[in-house]
Amino acid sequence: MQKIYLDYNGSTPLAHEVVDVMKPLLNDYFGNPSALHWAGKPVKELLHKARVQVAELISCSSREIIFTSGGSEANNQALKGFYFKNSKKGNHIITSKIEHPSILNPCKFLEQVGAKVTYVGVDQYGRVSPEEIEKAITKETILITIMHSNNEVGTLQPIMEIGEIAKRYGIAFHSDASQSVGKVPINVNDLGVDLLTIAGHKLYAPKGIGALYIRTGIELEPLIHGASHEYGLRAGTENTLLAVGLGKACEISREYLSHNQLKDLTNDLWLELKKEFGVNVVLNGHIEERLPNTLNVSFVNKVGQDILNAIPNLAASTGSACHAGSIELSPVLKEMKVPEHIGIGAIRFSLGRNTTKNEIDQVMKWLKILESAKNVNS
Repeated sequence: MQKIYLDYNGSTPLAHEVVDVMKPLLNDYFGNPSALHWAGKPVKELLHKARVQVAELISCSSREIIFTSGGSEANNQALKGFYFKNSKKGNHIITSKIEHPSILNPCKFLEQVGAKVTYVGVDQYGRVSPEEIEKAITKETILITIMHSNNEVGTLQPIMEIGEIAKRYGIAFHSDASQSVGKVPINVNDLGVDLLTIAGHKLYAPKGIGALYIRTGIELEPLIHGASHEYGLRAGTENTLLAVGLGKACEISREYLSHNQLKDLTNDLWLELKKEFGVNVVLNGHIEERLPNTLNVSFVNKVGQDILNAIPNLAASTGSACHAGSIELSPVLKEMKVPEHIGIGAIRFSLGRNTTKNEIDQVMKWLKILESAKNVNS
């Protein structure tokens, strides 16, 4: 039976162009990019090209990009690095309650070493209020960190408005854009961010590679001390193989940003679900201000994981955690005040470049068959 993958927010497959550009580095380009001889120089050039490709996708200078092992490291570098370098100016950080664990857990760690963190709530759509961010600012506030989009429900945050507030108060602003880069246009200057996180495996690059944008003038303390790699911010010989893959993925992503295919397919799926299940299916997240590929829906009075277990050839995810027969509502849906009988039925369908209309139709057939079987049994 056909297997269908609708968990692109979890991870994407490698784009074939990415695979092609990485292959030569497995054999021919093996030198250390820091070496000055014939084996090192071409590798250094490839690394520089990759940095330029990443920078061009978000409209910044290549010197403002450092490579990391992924989104989690980039987030840790942004938060811990900024705090340790700038805590003499103040010790207050503002974030939201629905951030990724790679933001929330570093914040909890920093609280143990003297930081004060304000966790701002969200509305029913999972959206942060810029007014609440401004209210939380104190004379000790040195950093605001708000995700560009929520990985679970896809809601886009008002980053530009928050950026204007941060600039007005002279506060550094970081955004975790792991789920957004490559899906929606990102311009760091338009957004007003000083730090921005990129995760490779969310945009058809390999796992184990990411990047952090650091606006010129922003100072961070390195997390890994050693030699002067990555402008002195990340010691260790660069992983050129994966960096080249990320660079190519960023380059080809620019070609997809103007396409509406993903948005149309996602909307088609939502319309089909509403047509089939009516009031028994509910959208989680903002109806318009969300990622074009992300559809988080709840099947009312159902358990999302039970539905996915009954359709083993469908790869999708839930926002709930199951522990020894009990079901724990997603922290994101909790913060959105989604009722438990709705929230436990949540399923996130995240589409990708390889998703087809035929696959959407097949998913609907599976859901209809499952629903019919339950009606017969009841």
